[in-house]
Amino acid sequence: MITLEKSVFGQIDGKEIYLYTISLLNKITVKITNYGGIVTSILIPDRDGKMEDVVLGFDNIRGYSGTHPYFGCIVGRYANRIAKGKFVLDGKQYQLSMNAGENHLHGGKKGFDKKIWQVNEIRSDDETGIELTTISHDGEEGYPGKLKIRVIYTLTPSMELKIKYFAETDKPTCVNLTHHSYFNLRGAGNGDILDHSLMIHADKYTTTNEQLIPTGELEEVLGTPFDFRQSRLIGQEIDKVEGGYDHNFALITKGDLIKAAVLSESDSGRYMEVYTDQPGMQVYTSNFLDGSIAGKNGKPYHKHYGLCLETQHFPDSPNHPDFASTILRPGDIFQSVTIYKFGTMF
Repeated sequence: MITLEKSVFGQIDGKEIYLYTISLLNKITVKITNYGGIVTSILIPDRDGKMEDVVLGFDNIRGYSGTHPYFGCIVGRYANRIAKGKFVLDGKQYQLSMNAGENHLHGGKKGFDKKIWQVNEIRSDDETGIELTTISHDGEEGYPGKLKIRVIYTLTPSMELKIKYFAETDKPTCVNLTHHSYFNLRGAGNGDILDHSLMIHADKYTTTNEQLIPTGELEEVLGTPFDFRQSRLIGQEIDKVEGGYDHNFALITKGDLIKAAVLSESDSGRYMEVYTDQPGMQVYTSNFLDGSIAGKNGKPYHKHYGLCLETQHFPDSPNHPDFASTILRPGDIFQSVTIYKFGTMF
């Protein structure tokens, strides 16, 4: 029996913000707000039944309305980076807002993470959750086309948090949507994730320049610190990667829903499987957290305290014809699905 409850989370710009709590008794509780589509909390048990919140974030709306590194939100119109905020589509060059030095990151200065989404509740025998809808207007952050977006969060009896994305446009545009939770299976604020084990179903990754913009080349993971084809500790070779992992892995997929990754933590026994139909996944080891952010229960978040597994198309795809296309045209529908499935090892 999955329950769904709605409560007031606070106000932003004079508008009421709500928190939706979806629970499967004694197994998993997920909390989502319609501000940014942010997953504020995921409570799951360890092998002894002790519940712990495994995503970084804040206790209140004030934290989320301030500056933070995209904790738990929906990211768009284009997840990840676009070099110099520029791309050419059908012979016309577009200039996007630049919010990461001279580059465009995660939708710009006011992306989908800062929108107040409309909500419809979903209740069925198989899945319970919320449908979020919003509009990104023509010219917003420099993007062409009026984009209508739907994101559906549902919880299943199998302890799956399922995220479905849909988008339609009235002009050719570029779309790349993802979810940006920072996971720590020991619990938010309870140390780093370097002793978590990670498996990634990828044999290549996109090489980048010093600004983390793809060079256009795909490199084999074999013999590199990026080889997670067999589960191993995240910290095993992280010191060989300048700054830490913030790289896109090219998943071994033909567009079908696959098990892209498995994250596990041996002390608690918790694990998480990631399923997606997207061609890539950005692995980010929260390299820029420095203890200056006080999160839930006032705990500071330090470097490597969370792991993001962002299912996506490749960064800067509009500027790399060899990458899978992110162009959406009128009459077509962008759609994708990602599932985070939780469990416990005994």
